[in-house]
Amino acid sequence: MSERRLPPVTQLGMTSLALIVIGGIYLAAHLPQHVALGPAIALLAGSALLLAGNLIALTRVPDFPWRRFFEVAKWALLAYTTIAATIEYAFLRNHLRGGALVVLTLSLVVFAIHVPVLIGFTVARFAEPERPIAGSSDLT
Repeated sequence: MSERRLPPVTQLGMTSLALIVIGGIYLAAHLPQHVALGPAIALLAGSALLLAGNLIALTRVPDFPWRRFFEVAKWALLAYTTIAATIEYAFLRNHLRGGALVVLTLSLVVFAIHVPVLIGFTVARFAEPERPIAGSSDLT
């Protein structure tokens, strides 16, 4: 049995999440005073680029078990959206405003998408590749 060649989804995902955490710590260390947003924006942009690259690389994997991926990722997305919304509520409740709120909100969006991608990928990578059944139509 040959091993499927997969892109480094986990490594890129963890790097992306590390950038988000570093940006969040940077902002939190300077709040409630004025904080220069440049470094946090750069970290967010790097993280978002890694997320996009990860998704693009994953879509190029032949015979990837997408059904299994989405079975798992959709529930993880629900959970992590709830977590991100709770954290966002805490930001709003603590009267965070302006650019820091925007950067942290976008960071939460990347977080809430990338973790379910990682969870779905981790399960799907061990599932059998999907192959069309002989004589079946792809229209069903």
